[in-house]
This record gives sequence, structure tokens and C-alpha cells, in this order.
Amino acid sequence: MNLKPIGERIVVKMLEVEEKTASGIVLPSSAQEKPQVAEVVAISKELAGKDNFNIEVGTKVIYSKYAGTEVKLEQDEYIIVKLEDVLAIVEE
Repeated sequence: MNLKPIGERIVVKMLEVEEKTASGIVLPSSAQEKPQVAEVVAISKELAGKDNFNIEVGTKVIYSKYAGTEVKLEQDEYIIVKLEDVLAIVEE
């Protein structure tokens, strides 16, 4: 099953969170903060056609903390985010 966003939206998949602190303490999932860095997995046709749009599938982005709609398909969790909620592109 594929997700195809409409309007000015993208679909992102949250990146894995570290389960240990720097000192080696293992954190339960309930104590972990949700990451705000995610990888883009789909882009709407409306955004893909824009000349000055520089986000591609595979790009890592930072999005607003309470942005988007969480969706679970099969065993994967995704977030559908409006373009205006994307704050930055992560470059490595």
C-alpha cells in the first residue's frame, strides 16, 4: 500500500530514537521524546511540480512538534505533514 499525499503535503517516516542515554541508561518507550527529525517518503504532485521546491524523497527534515497526522499502515508509522510545518532540511 502506498501513500500519495494531496495538496501541499509530504509523508514522513520518523527516524529511530536512541534507547539509551549517554551514560548507558536504557529508556522505556514511554519515557522517550518523539523525534522531530524524519525522512521524506512521499511528496504530493502539487509540490513536486514547483520549480523552487528542493525537498526530495529521502531528504531528512525537521518538522513542528505537534504537526501532522499520524498514520499506521501495516507495521510502519508515518506522519502526513503540511509543507508549512517543515522547519528545516537536515544536511549531513
